[in-house]
Amino acid sequence: MSQQTEKEFDQVIASCKDVFIKKIKDYGTSWRILRPSSLTDQLFIKAQRIRTLEEKKENKVGESIEGEFMALINYAVIGLIQLELPADQQLELAVEEATRLYESHIQKNKELLFAKNHDYGEAWREMRVSSMTDLILMKIYRIKQIEENNGKTLISEGIDSHYRDILNYSVFALIKMV
Repeated sequence: MSQQTEKEFDQVIASCKDVFIKKIKDYGTSWRILRPSSLTDQLFIKAQRIRTLEEKKENKVGESIEGEFMALINYAVIGLIQLELPADQQLELAVEEATRLYESHIQKNKELLFAKNHDYGEAWREMRVSSMTDLILMKIYRIKQIEENNGKTLISEGIDSHYRDILNYSVFALIKMV
């Protein structure tokens, strides 16, 4: 990954992390109550809103597409955290613990991004943001199917890899929108 891409990734993530921490201070880790299917539906709502705004080119609510991509990033990290934590673990996490888990998953995603950018040569820079939106929606539909199959796949990647792809496509979209 180029130094430019790394810098842009870090800037996007810093903004997302700031929102994540502020929301924990406002609401605690209430998102811990979400079952996997509810989290998938939340991702779907955000991605579908982006697609609708892209197609209609009119925004009546006022919340930005950029904010929705940031939400996708944070919900993808929340999904990764939920997969990591035992179902019977307490719902409320300290801000420091939630932040540590967030940073850990972001670091893993950054490493994945480096590896994929090496192999794909930063092809994402030539993509349209609308294509990234469609790929995110496809990943969400795949997650839904895996959930319908009780988490089992025959040959495909698991839910965690789809969360990671959603996160990275959302970062790419935000970089392209600046």
